[in-house]
This record gives sequence, structure tokens and C-alpha cells, in this order.
Amino acid sequence: MSDASISFPIMPGDWLGMIGGGQLGRMYCHAAQSLGYKVAVLDPDPHSPAGAVADMHIRAAYDDQDGLKTLSERCKSITTEFENVPAQSLQTLALASSVRPAAQAVAVVQDRIREKAFLQSTGVPVAPYAAVLTPDDLAAAPDALFPGILKAARLGYDGKGQARVSNREQAQQAFAELGGAACVLEALLPLASELSVVMARGADGQTVFFPSAQNEHRDGILAVSVVDAQSASQGVADQASKAAQAIAEGLQYVGVLCVEFFVLQDGSLIVNEIAPRPHNSGHYTMNASISSQFEQQVRVTAGLPLGSTESLCSVVMLNILGDIWFDPATGAKREPDWSAVLAVPGAKLHLYGKSDARRGRKMGHVNVLGATLAQARSAASQVAQALGIPFQP
Repeated sequence: MSDASISFPIMPGDWLGMIGGGQLGRMYCHAAQSLGYKVAVLDPDPHSPAGAVADMHIRAAYDDQDGLKTLSERCKSITTEFENVPAQSLQTLALASSVRPAAQAVAVVQDRIREKAFLQSTGVPVAPYAAVLTPDDLAAAPDALFPGILKAARLGYDGKGQARVSNREQAQQAFAELGGAACVLEALLPLASELSVVMARGADGQTVFFPSAQNEHRDGILAVSVVDAQSASQGVADQASKAAQAIAEGLQYVGVLCVEFFVLQDGSLIVNEIAPRPHNSGHYTMNASISSQFEQQVRVTAGLPLGSTESLCSVVMLNILGDIWFDPATGAKREPDWSAVLAVPGAKLHLYGKSDARRGRKMGHVNVLGATLAQARSAASQVAQALGIPFQP
């Protein structure tokens, strides 16, 4: 069944489907339910964050045929919350339901080698790189790729499946430690900053962009995103939006898409990665935008017009990892001081319903709002201090 055989828009009261039960799926459920939809989630974890709030939780593997059949029979349109869902599962679902984004688009970004080749085909700049399938590929890699980063071609995220390498010997060792699976070797470049663009594109080609976020990563995990509502979109931000649009059009993408960029010290822009879903750096939109990234995903899934991406205020998003549940002096488990967080004017706390706090695990985030960026930064400093996480106002 194609989109053409489904009557769009799908109206509130009907069912929408979600593959994946993590926090992004949970926030999608909340957005869909606020618009009057019911949501069925397919995820094998009986304690998944999204499954806990969904109207129906199909407890099955992502490639389970019975589970996929149940999901497609219930839902006219289905989306996903993570890029590593098997593309074949999306193809199977597309036989009976609309799937947004489509399997062919997701398949490209599931594999860094395919992703890099696709980006080059669109004319969007990427870091110098080489595909690494065997140790011989590392031996033949250009000298200009060292020092570099060796990244697993598949299933890597939040800094996992990556290693910084100064020379070929280190690269060979890292390749072996990654199991000899396909990788990409990227040159390390002189970075000035990192930014991301979250956008939504409908089946009719309508496209909207949220203001780009300035990002800070720690240990490969996004820690802080900052958006200044008073800053007009221009220069690098405009370049980033144009590049993101070229990528979405090249993929014939329908859904919410995030493109992460590096800004080099000379002011030039290169694409780092593509995420075919809402993104951590777009969480600020939940409180600081007229329509959040999750509402946009619902609108695209249901075939509704896209919402406004206008900013209501400046915002600092602070990621909350499981580390703060451990006393830094003793290592003993403790509950963070949520009262102190919520006592800060402009602080909006979002926890993901995960009972087991582990170091490095994403447990929630705080959006700290301000009439000006200076106000948002000042308040974010208070929140960070209350939680015991580093932040430079």
C-alpha cells in the first residue's frame, strides 16, 4: 500500500504507529496524544519508556513478522524514533501502511559509508574520509586522514563505536577492537563550534526549519544546546539550513530530520552526521517553539500541515545523564535535587521514566528559558549547579 492509497490527513481519534520504545518515542506519544491520536508502539522491552505511555505496546522484536503485522493492521501511518530499525521491517510495514520516513531514506543513514557517498553526491561538504573494509584499506589510506577518527559504519551512536587515532598503527589496533567490521576513517579538522539543524518535510514537499542550535558534546554525548531567539538566522546558520534542505530533497525525505554540522576555524561548514528522526539537540523546541519537533513528527505522520517553528524565547537545553544519581565523593546512589532545579525560574524538567540510572545513560533534560540568552544562561548555570553538572555561562 502506498501513501496514495491512504486517505490523508489521518484525523485525531485514529491510530498512529511508532517503532522504537525509547525516550524519543515517549515524547512522540505525548505529542500525538495531545492532538487526540492513539499510538501503538512496537518495542521488545516490557519496560520501555514509550511503551509505558502508549495506548498499545506491542512487545516484539523490530523484525518480528507477527508484531509488524499487528502494528500495520492497527495503524495507517507509522514512524520511527531511531535509525537502526531494520530497513527491511520498514519495507514490510510499507506494504500495508504509510511509513514516514521511508525505508530507502533510513537505509542510507544507517551506514556511514553510504551516508558519506550520498552527501558527496548532493554537493554538501564532508570531512575527508576513506571507507575501511579491511586492514589493507587502512594501509592505503592517505596520510592526510591522520590524525583521524575511526567510526564503525553501523550501529554507532553517542560516541560509541569510535576511536581517535593518531597514526596507522593505532588505526589498525582500533579496527581490530571494533571487530574488523566496516568503518569510516575521517580526518580530524580544526573545529570552531558545532551546530545542528532540525527540520520537518511533508509528503507534499513543504519544509520548515527550526533555528539552529549551538551544541557542546562531552565524551561523544550531547551535553548542551543553546538557541538565541534574538539572533537572526544568517551566515553559517543559513548555509546549514540550505545544506539540510538539499539533503532532505536528495533522500526524498518525509519526516523530521536532524543534520549535525561542524563549523571549522576558517568559518566553513561540513556535515558530520544525519539523524532521520527528532534529535536531542531539538529538545529545546518542546518549550521554546510554537510547535515542537515531536508535534511536527506527528503532523508529518498524519499528513497534517506543518506547524510554525518560530521561537518564543531564548533557551539552554541541559542533558541529564545517569551520572548525577551517583555521589561524586562516595559513588553511592542518590536522588538528584529536583526541587532545587524547579525552583529556578524558567526551568522546565523532562524525565524519561527510566528506573535504572546508569552512568552515560540519557535520563532526561532541562530546558531553561529566558527572555534573553543572557537570562537563559544565568538560569541554566543555577540548574547545572543544582544537578552537579558542568556548565559555562
